[in-house]
Amino acid sequence: MTETLRPPASVRLVRIGEEHAGQRIDNFLLTQLKGVPKSHIYRILRTGQVRLNGGRIDAARRIASGDLVRIPPLQVAARTDEPPSGAVDAFAERLTPRILIDDSELLVINKPAGIAVHGGSGLVLGIIEGVRKLRPEARYLELVHRLDRDTSGCLVIAKKRSALRSLHEQFRENAVKKVYTALVTGAWNQKMRTVDAALDKNVLQGGERMVKASAAGKAAATTFRRLRAFQTATLVAAEPHTGRTHQIRVHAQFMGHPIAGDERYGLSERNRAFRQQGLRRLFLHASRLTFVHPGSGRTLTVEAPLDAELQSFLERCP
Repeated sequence: MTETLRPPASVRLVRIGEEHAGQRIDNFLLTQLKGVPKSHIYRILRTGQVRLNGGRIDAARRIASGDLVRIPPLQVAARTDEPPSGAVDAFAERLTPRILIDDSELLVINKPAGIAVHGGSGLVLGIIEGVRKLRPEARYLELVHRLDRDTSGCLVIAKKRSALRSLHEQFRENAVKKVYTALVTGAWNQKMRTVDAALDKNVLQGGERMVKASAAGKAAATTFRRLRAFQTATLVAAEPHTGRTHQIRVHAQFMGHPIAGDERYGLSERNRAFRQQGLRRLFLHASRLTFVHPGSGRTLTVEAPLDAELQSFLERCP
């Protein structure tokens, strides 16, 4: 059981229990600091205001049972943007046909594009809030991993602490096979290529995260396989072998073929042309996950079909 110790001068010292063991520290803080914008949480992590066992901590660090987390005093603004219950119900019901697996251990959903996995930072609802509304009887629902707000596809949610720990370990050891479908700009001439380029994550003013290929960064590798060629774009399958922030998007940019509709790493002129042709979002979709099921111990492959808007765009693409 997670225990809050007597805090000095409004600082909270939280002893981590089994229910939070294995969580990333940023996800843990999101549960502890409800109402605090996500950008603010990352800011207090970057500036060293959050401490783990007395030391500074990176946002991606995972916490263990018995760890002591120092949380600085923060003023949480009262929520004035709570959505009406009908809107929450409608959002939850929107997710119902997108459920791919729902068993005693986990839930896998085909996440829509344009919705964050967590609410906060100006977003009233996220996927996890919608799922909790959809499954009010579930005592435990925690995100196993993340997808960018603008990325659609397979997203895994654990229903048990044991399932979360098992899946976290598989993700940490890169034992989960992830395959994305992406439309990249230009002609990708090779049938298959592995991009091995280290990635360096920088945080710009305002909390926006930007990543670039740099020898000073962390090792990262992605295999791209050509699926279909068009006049001005190429459909590819991308398999990341590491789990770096924005990895596929930056590796595609590094190769000179940024992903269609990518407002952060893409080409403005090409994105305008794609919009005129009907593409209103980032063309990146987590199409397949393969992992060991934490309950049965069997290898499981989950596939999420392309959203209708992406499939329709491909059919019109010259």
